[in-house]
Amino acid sequence: MATLNDLIGILKIRVIKGTNLIAKDINHSDPYVIISMGSQKLKTRHVKNDCNPVWNDELTLAIADFDAPINLTVYDTDSFTPDDQLGEAQIDIKPYIECMRAQLSDISTDTIVDKILPNRKNCLTDVSHIIWKDGKLVQDMIVRLKNVKTGEVELQIEWVDIPSYKNGS
Repeated sequence: MATLNDLIGILKIRVIKGTNLIAKDINHSDPYVIISMGSQKLKTRHVKNDCNPVWNDELTLAIADFDAPINLTVYDTDSFTPDDQLGEAQIDIKPYIECMRAQLSDISTDTIVDKILPNRKNCLTDVSHIIWKDGKLVQDMIVRLKNVKTGEVELQIEWVDIPSYKNGS
């Protein structure tokens, strides 16, 4: 388990919404998302009776290793049985980290710094842009859930430096 001295920075993950999640309870689900990395597990609130939920929940992961996988799993809340899994995906932050290491500055807001295409190694459904916004890099992405017929989750990630750390140097 990482200690405070091992921390590189903080990754803010805004879980925006889900689209076309599978219905586990007759015609609906009561979905929530768990973001996990190592021993860290963060959870959004659950949304009742909605296969297209809007969460807009912000979760923060303490990052000690850029290579540690970040997993996203969607569940359906159940009252009397274990919660059903509605799909999973991995969040790939490596392209974002590469842009961050470039130590960009003095760029016009809303400038696209990089675009990541969907491929077999990531769970992206469409092109994901890394954008310079108000002096920070943000990446918007939509990930396709694996091991289910349908389902996507829209996210936004943003890095927060820890003052003693200098962007990977």
